[in-house]
Amino acid sequence: MTHWIKRLLAAGAAALALGSFSLAVSTPAYAQDAKATATAPAAATAATAPAAPAAPAAVPNKGDTAWIMICTALVILMTLPGLGLFYGGLVRSKNMLSVLMQCMVIFSLIAVLWAVYGYSIAFTEGGAFFGGFDRLFLAGLTPESVGATFSKGVVIPEYTFFSFQGAFATITCCLIIGAFAERAKFAAVLAFIVLWFTFSYLPIAHMVWFWPGPDAFTDAAAAEAATAASGFLFQMGALDFAGGTVVHINAAVAGLVGAYVIGKRIGFGKEAMKPHSLTLTMVGASLLWFGWFGFNAGSALEATGGAALAFANTFLATSGAVLTWTLGEWLSKGKPSMLGAASGAVAGLVAVTPAAGFVGPMGAIIIGLVAGLLCLWGVSGLKRMLGADDSLDVFGVHGVGGILGALLTGVFASPDLGGTGIYDYVANAVSADYSIAGQVWTQLKAVLITIVWSGVVSFIAYKLVDLVIGLRVPEEEEREGLDITSHGETAYEV
Repeated sequence: MTHWIKRLLAAGAAALALGSFSLAVSTPAYAQDAKATATAPAAATAATAPAAPAAPAAVPNKGDTAWIMICTALVILMTLPGLGLFYGGLVRSKNMLSVLMQCMVIFSLIAVLWAVYGYSIAFTEGGAFFGGFDRLFLAGLTPESVGATFSKGVVIPEYTFFSFQGAFATITCCLIIGAFAERAKFAAVLAFIVLWFTFSYLPIAHMVWFWPGPDAFTDAAAAEAATAASGFLFQMGALDFAGGTVVHINAAVAGLVGAYVIGKRIGFGKEAMKPHSLTLTMVGASLLWFGWFGFNAGSALEATGGAALAFANTFLATSGAVLTWTLGEWLSKGKPSMLGAASGAVAGLVAVTPAAGFVGPMGAIIIGLVAGLLCLWGVSGLKRMLGADDSLDVFGVHGVGGILGALLTGVFASPDLGGTGIYDYVANAVSADYSIAGQVWTQLKAVLITIVWSGVVSFIAYKLVDLVIGLRVPEEEEREGLDITSHGETAYEV
């Protein structure tokens, strides 16, 4: 294990050193085309001609605006109550409220930090790794402010984009807690989340998703300048429709590192630590699935056919993963379980997230079928190999599923396999030279950068919090349960 951590730190040091340099943003210079046949009188006439009227400013479509607001509410539902019930049902009854409390308070904390500085660092122009400070405290953001979508000349109110992306940030931070549930101090969890959100979530969100928008891609020179102003992984050409790298791999690595640093639960491997309510876990998984339609389809940023494709893929991939996880468990253990079916649903949702708007329905089904089996191995065979007490299998589902989905996006986004390909905003058409091998290599590099970045930031953040606050509750408090010892209440009256 020490060897694993040393290798992670060594690789991370190189990645963070690279991150300290931001790419210079170049302003495209447009040369005037002066024809040799032009005469002085003609030039004078052109100079005195009235200026062409300015193009009218783009106005948000009410349907798009309503759609993204609905999707934002669906993503919020994923955390409160979806993730809370899913995680809460999986822990022992004496820790039920601690999980719900962590989800609600982390959600609220990150929502406020998102407004104070998070949105600005993630989604304003700065360098390749970090944004700028133009939107600190939401400065300059008004009801009239608009943000780009993925169509030229189409915008949405910036407040809707701010809120939608803020909901993403909140659930990502809440995902982490499942890896070290039932043993961490509440104050330590909050302190860690602030550090990790600031130095891991925001930079990776900026690297993957920030770009000037399609209207900046008017010609080859402008496209080059716009790409140079984008996030580092966007410049590389990495595809992540709704958060395979930004959300799932990022959070899963943070959770796994936490499971190592905090250590195993008292009695792990010796005492039964069964979920106390699979009924609540099933309800939570169902709410996650329902909310995930907003998560994936909303990432199209418009109510278009692209959103409909992401919606259908979320429907199909998840169903495929439920079937293969259930079948795999049935064959290996003799009985299919409700826990397995719920876990399979989440695995399919995770795996299709980076691919949702890029692959065709058959590609989504294949991604889901593979995810069900691979994530089943992730929470059994891989978990034993890693030797960590990842309480609620955050890495086995979100890490393995996110990596799989990110890589298979490179395969099934190919137009030859029913995918959408990569859109060329200069030519205003799908690029004709899609390379599966080349895109998978790009996806792999994005996955590795995310793993290293999140791993190093997480390790440093955990150690800092441990020095200042201490990460773990005392043994007697852990045995009694965090509901009483940390919050003074119980989920169930005896």
